[in-house]
Amino acid sequence: MNTPEAGGVNTPSAGGVNTVDAGEVAKFEAMAAEWWDLEGKFKPLHMLNPTRLDYITSQIAAEFGRDLTAESPFAGLRILDIGCGGGLLAEPMARLGADVVGADAAERNIPVAQVHAAQSGLEIDYRHTTAEAMAEAGEQFDVVLNMEVVEHVADPLGYLTACQQLLKPGGLMVCSTLNRNPKSFLMAIIGAEHVMRWLPKGTHEWSKFITPDELYDLIRNAGLDPVDRKGFVFNPVLWTWGISARDLSVNYVTASVKRA
Repeated sequence: MNTPEAGGVNTPSAGGVNTVDAGEVAKFEAMAAEWWDLEGKFKPLHMLNPTRLDYITSQIAAEFGRDLTAESPFAGLRILDIGCGGGLLAEPMARLGADVVGADAAERNIPVAQVHAAQSGLEIDYRHTTAEAMAEAGEQFDVVLNMEVVEHVADPLGYLTACQQLLKPGGLMVCSTLNRNPKSFLMAIIGAEHVMRWLPKGTHEWSKFITPDELYDLIRNAGLDPVDRKGFVFNPVLWTWGISARDLSVNYVTASVKRA
């Protein structure tokens, strides 16, 4: 069960590789106005978000030696949230003191994110652009957050290579996606889209889901070193999400670094 934070448009990309998918971006542009509606189409993402943030902040703190109990622990870090959607991750990163850029190929997401950030008193650089375009422009970041995007692009390796190019040496990428197996089909397609109706039918294409081993291979081939992976597990009894070191059967997340 997941709600992606980006789609794609037919824009040029670095090296002539176009990884974006116009059909995918159209799905999420249609839902753009609902990003901050806790009971709307992005309800499952709001439910998952605290668990995602726990993982992301702990990985950044460990990689850069930051104390999460300090005031503005991410001060001095430049963070890119690629596929930022309405800003559900970008805003917490800004509150922790980071210099945040939120990028999304879905144009309608950007004004939604900008308005909400302004209402929240946060300065976030939101842009309608792609990872490839930013890499081609020479942008560099300490951290790239790449959450629930890779299963929606046309060329996962080309996309992850652009993300690698966006990282400074010593930088960290956090990447989450959906596993491809019968359980994920049952949970993410049948359960989330048809039974619970948390997501519009057709939001996901099961054939585009990526197994953890496949993602590790893609990350390595893109020039990064995987250092961790965990599962995001939904408990239907407690109606909560948690992090598991063993259960990567549906939603999962990885951390990888660009060696200095």
